[in-house]
Amino acid sequence: MYTKRRPDAPAGFFDAEARGLRWLAEAGTVAVPDVVAVDDRSITVALVPRGHPTERGADRFGRALADLHAAGAPAFGAPWAGFIGPLPMDNGPADGWVPFYAERRVLPFLRAARDRRAVTADGMATVERVVDRLGELAGPSGQERPSRIHGDLWSGNLLWDPEGQAWLIDPAAHGGHRETDLAMLALFGAPHLDRIVAAYHDRRPLADGWADRVALHQLHPLLVHAVLFGEPYGGRAVAAAATYR
Repeated sequence: MYTKRRPDAPAGFFDAEARGLRWLAEAGTVAVPDVVAVDDRSITVALVPRGHPTERGADRFGRALADLHAAGAPAFGAPWAGFIGPLPMDNGPADGWVPFYAERRVLPFLRAARDRRAVTADGMATVERVVDRLGELAGPSGQERPSRIHGDLWSGNLLWDPEGQAWLIDPAAHGGHRETDLAMLALFGAPHLDRIVAAYHDRRPLADGWADRVALHQLHPLLVHAVLFGEPYGGRAVAAAATYR
């Protein structure tokens, strides 16, 4: 077993992680460690033995991730408190992905990054212009129904066991856009990413132009990192937004 502790955890922090893990597991598609125990200051999960990624495992994970997303969600958001890393995140519902992504994800973290001086006034204006165009930039993909997503799927939250099977840990799970998980995998370079995406697309084809929207879906995680780690990530978020001029 593995126990993660945080004595100063905000209310709902570990409960959100436990509920997210169980919700992902309910889909019966991806490997997720069992939640053994949870309280206000800790969570204990079954230990995932460490191995190495393989091409076969990447193919399998791509298909499983597509199936996870296809399991869907009742709405954009989630009926539990949201956290991404140590930061609170609004999981309140919204009427469609465009307002959800704008009002629950990008804009709150853009303002927080500004307050931390990780984004300049000009940079903030650049990102806001993209937010104003989200419907246009998303195109038909913006009308997709909510998918069951991990929500913080960078490569460090993807563990590989000795058989090469991928396991999901540390979710920020909610009903969201499926392209968000794929963009997060690309942000910090998941192993065998091309095979993961190819297997995903073969199982559940992505909407036309999805590759052009990767930077759009990376705005939120880059702004999260700007709040946590400062200006270098703020600059990357602004640069991502600037590609849509």
